[in-house]
Amino acid sequence: MAHVEFWFDLASTYSYLSALRIEAAAAARGATVAWRPFLLGPVFKAQGWETSPFNLYPAKGRYMVRDMERLARARDLAFRLPTPFPQNSLKAARMALVGADRGWTAAFVKAVFVAEFQDGADISDPSVLAGVCSKLGLDFRSILAASEAPDLKQRLRDATDEAMRRGIFGAPTFVTQDGEVFWGDDRLESAFDWNGGPKKERSE
Repeated sequence: MAHVEFWFDLASTYSYLSALRIEAAAAARGATVAWRPFLLGPVFKAQGWETSPFNLYPAKGRYMVRDMERLARARDLAFRLPTPFPQNSLKAARMALVGADRGWTAAFVKAVFVAEFQDGADISDPSVLAGVCSKLGLDFRSILAASEAPDLKQRLRDATDEAMRRGIFGAPTFVTQDGEVFWGDDRLESAFDWNGGPKKERSE
């Protein structure tokens, strides 16, 4: 059975698109998905950037917004860029990691993305995250407390460090069982098909 790691930042526009369709893509191929939250901020800083490249390069940022509008429309999804952008995804990412131990990460991540990129909500606001948890029948207070434990905070730092070691520089990124890296929502299917297809012999 094919297996793909889905690396995402909860502030990432294109990760929103991937999160809402990756499970269907996996199911169609009889594959499995590992949801891997990490933070793009440290990754950007390692490249000398203090914010998203969509903010650093205004023309690129304008293109991204229009591209997201087109893609969302084609998929019958709403899209609204939240203010500020990018959002501070630290709290939400930590809570998503708590869910990894309890079986609800996927549902939580999708709900956070919907709140952020459909409703324009500020996902750094605890009340927004509390609302997400309430809709999912989750205990916000206990999850928040677990997310603030030192070992959980370290797990997120470790995940971000692991992402950089593995050559991940943006989100979404998909990593196959043999370590092949695919970047971008438009490479989602390619990641699964790489796992499922025959491997070519490499020439020396």
